[in-house]
Amino acid sequence: MSDIPCTRWTEDKDARLRVSFEFFPPKTEKMEARLWSAIVELAPLNPRFVSVTYGAGGSTRERTHATVARVLRETNLTPAAHLTCVGASRESVLSVARDYLDIGVRNIVALRGDPPEGESRFRAHPDGFASGADLVSGLRSVGDFDISVAGYPEVHPDATSPEEELAYLKRKVDAGASRIITQYFFDTEVFLRWRDRVRAAGIDVPIVPGILPVTNFATVARFSEACGATVPRWLARLFDGLDEDPETRQLVAATVASEQCMRLQEEGVSEFHFYTLNRARLTKAICRMLGICPGRGDSSAKVRQPKTDQEVVSL
Repeated sequence: MSDIPCTRWTEDKDARLRVSFEFFPPKTEKMEARLWSAIVELAPLNPRFVSVTYGAGGSTRERTHATVARVLRETNLTPAAHLTCVGASRESVLSVARDYLDIGVRNIVALRGDPPEGESRFRAHPDGFASGADLVSGLRSVGDFDISVAGYPEVHPDATSPEEELAYLKRKVDAGASRIITQYFFDTEVFLRWRDRVRAAGIDVPIVPGILPVTNFATVARFSEACGATVPRWLARLFDGLDEDPETRQLVAATVASEQCMRLQEEGVSEFHFYTLNRARLTKAICRMLGICPGRGDSSAKVRQPKTDQEVVSL
């Protein structure tokens, strides 16, 4: 049997397969060690960027900044800072953006943000940005950021119709967004039909599918209900009875996600954004199944290794 090639290219050799990874800022030293272990493990895959989330209402502002700064300081990865406008004045948000510029961060994931706990609808701050599109425009006034915005193949829960959602997406792109990163989805056909509508609307920036490896099905099902992502029955059947069987669950999760990505590749997709949940091994396995291997030579991303064994928490 011939060896399976470890390639970092799609079947279309003109399109290089690229990935990016999302992390969230840690709350404790133990979580910090887990996060950094994940970054160390995934860095050799040469992601286009690694993004760090921003808690509701800016609740993780300092932790997000600290994590982004550490990535910038201790690796040669490109960090992308999430930034939201909910519950904050324009000047407060733009001050954060300027702080990122000052330390050399040029990539921002601009999001309106979820309403505070206890509120069901977004309400703009009296002195704040009215929308995500307004936020993108404000960021453009501060500096030459590479700005990613969110897209929702299954429609954002706050949108009254797919048409309204699409018009809003176009406003974000027209305001200066560089790419669209989608909410995760499990029905590939839903994404493909949505992508067709996006292109028909004259939106031509790159569309990067968000991929969520299913580490815990019950948790994913609950979160999906809240954010409007459909969980197909076939997916529930695959994970049924695996709550106490983590090894099989991991195999199923890796297979489901890699097959989804391969199907998307067949439709011309050449870049994926993985929601890692600060855990590396499942995402790494999926990337391997896609033929994405560690870079070699000087192009390989580098990370400072922890000084002691105690700094690393096994994933």
